[in-house]
Amino acid sequence: MTPHVVSTKTLLKSTIAATVIAIIVFVCFILPAEYNIDPTHIGHTLGLTALAHDDDETTLKAETPASAKQGQHVVEVTVPAGKGIEYKFQMNQYDKMTYEWLSDGEPLYFDLHGEPEDDSTGYFESYAIATLSEMKGSFTSPFKGSHGWYWKNNSDKTVAIQLIVEGQYTVIGLK
Repeated sequence: MTPHVVSTKTLLKSTIAATVIAIIVFVCFILPAEYNIDPTHIGHTLGLTALAHDDDETTLKAETPASAKQGQHVVEVTVPAGKGIEYKFQMNQYDKMTYEWLSDGEPLYFDLHGEPEDDSTGYFESYAIATLSEMKGSFTSPFKGSHGWYWKNNSDKTVAIQLIVEGQYTVIGLK
């Protein structure tokens, strides 16, 4: 049994056909959905222009209250030896935040948590609990309320923390 050999002519035809299909998909679907560029108006007809990033940013700005900060916040927090402190942010449901915090070397017990607004029961939800000297991640608020960190310094030395956050929030600060 001999293997099937594709001729150069057939390979060239297949390559040209694939390129033409890729261009059509790019112009008719990707440009409208990703960049709100719709030269054929097919994207608008199919509703793809609503997916464009520019529309998402406009919607996000319209839904975000003026009090919610968009940007980066850097704060230095000192945790005395044998003590604990809390640093909080007010966030609406589904607001997003990226964060990074690092201590000056000593690991700290921490609890990243949130408390629903207007809750009188004392309920809170923990998202991460560990003992670390640094942490980096992202967070989407599951409910409207205050969200932040409790750090406990179990060492006999004062520990400094640098906290860097970016996203949608209003700073509450130390509690």
